[in-house]
Amino acid sequence: MSVLLLLLGLALVVFGADFLVDGASAVARRAGISEFVIGLTIVGFGTSCPELVVSVTGALQGNADIAVGNVVGSNAMNVLLILGLTALVQPVAITASNRHRDMPIMLLVSFLLLFAGMNHSVLGIGNEDMLSRVEGIVFLILFVGYIYYCFRSDSPQESPAAEEKIRSIPLAVLLVGGGLAALVFGGRLFVDAAEDIARALGLSDKFIAVTILAGGTSLPELATSVVAACKKRGQLALGNIIGSCIFNILLILGCAAVISPLHPAGLDRVDMGVLAGSAILLWLTSYTGRKDRIDRFEGAGMVLCFIAYYAWLFCHL
Repeated sequence: MSVLLLLLGLALVVFGADFLVDGASAVARRAGISEFVIGLTIVGFGTSCPELVVSVTGALQGNADIAVGNVVGSNAMNVLLILGLTALVQPVAITASNRHRDMPIMLLVSFLLLFAGMNHSVLGIGNEDMLSRVEGIVFLILFVGYIYYCFRSDSPQESPAAEEKIRSIPLAVLLVGGGLAALVFGGRLFVDAAEDIARALGLSDKFIAVTILAGGTSLPELATSVVAACKKRGQLALGNIIGSCIFNILLILGCAAVISPLHPAGLDRVDMGVLAGSAILLWLTSYTGRKDRIDRFEGAGMVLCFIAYYAWLFCHL
């Protein structure tokens, strides 16, 4: 039964991603909004819904390792594995605003979580590492400000020449809604089945959160970004990854910390270092090789870094 649920969840995620990419691209063209901002906001929020459910549930149950580990693992997977695979399928275009605005903001947000969540280990402040309710509120305020700034500073770009499959906004919105629903429901089926199997094997909460839950809740980002790359919608894919990473930290951990202060005792400096390092690596790709894109060589390097991190996790079970 668990295997059947895994396969069903995967099928829903794949079909949902196809609908979502077509619908989101049509909304961007019809509404005069750039595909990057659509990916950053609507698609980024939608594909982050599984992380929101898992982390908030973990906070309600008093399990900070699940709440924080899920976000740390998801962000590392989003950048290193998903964006890396996306670049291997089709090099991802980088604009000047991506280089000077979006990637630095993601980098700052990642370090904000590092210093706030591990204030004792990194800064020597307090008696333990904790993400407090006050810090959660600050995260949520920053999130609202970031979304406002994205729409205010957006400069729509022409979409690549392509056939106009979707004739109306209502149909595009229906595809976005249906695609998101399939992504979230399919991802939830996958996560539940994988978590049941992992707990039966006696794996720790940290390991489950950083690997299985992070992988399952990142399925929507993976499917959406790869499908977008195949359809030559690189800005939609990049916006989805950057948006999801920022949403995961500011919105999801902000909500979870407001519900219950988070004490990520099971995470260490390596885990948080990978979170910050993945953001640094993404930013550096905009200044290496061909500066206008993340090429296949850089994508391969990201995937290798992800494999190295997971090898370390398995060696420290």
